[in-house]
Amino acid sequence: MSAKKILLLAGDYVEDYEIMVPYQALSMLGFTVDAVCPGKKAGEHVLTAIHDFEGAQTYSEKPGHRFALTADFDGVDAADYAGLVIPGGRAPEYLRLDQRVIDLVRAFAGRPVAAVCHGAQLLAAARVIEGRTVSAYPACRPEVELAGGVYADIAVDDAVTDGWLVTAPAWPAHPRWLAQFIAVLGVQVAI
Repeated sequence: MSAKKILLLAGDYVEDYEIMVPYQALSMLGFTVDAVCPGKKAGEHVLTAIHDFEGAQTYSEKPGHRFALTADFDGVDAADYAGLVIPGGRAPEYLRLDQRVIDLVRAFAGRPVAAVCHGAQLLAAARVIEGRTVSAYPACRPEVELAGGVYADIAVDDAVTDGWLVTAPAWPAHPRWLAQFIAVLGVQVAI
């Protein structure tokens, strides 16, 4: 395992901030971040969506950016990575139907994993959260609980760490979510 490599799971309509910000922040800290998507290769793109909280009963969705993948999903070996990042948006909804993705998520159980928003759908589908405290977008609470997790009903800008697992409800939590993730990775940042 390389302490300097992080795997980032992507898919079409991943939440824009939830893929862009971790990718850039972890790269800035010196990690090689391999962003992958089943069925796509390095240099290809996934489409993103921008989710915002504008006073409606749920978030709004707008077209985001094209995000360039940096590695091939088919070449991924979990043993090569120090940790896994699972962004939210709509991508986890369909990625959880791919057994290869589920197997990959399971391979990281017990190792540093950061999931935000709907990323909990992949954790639940992989059955790796039983007995763990997990935050997610509130609409994912039933899935967290059905998978045996303890749903953490926290502020949208907060995050929770339970051992190797760092979760948050949505992108406003990035400062706390990413700080907790790099702490779980054993990285100390001096500012």
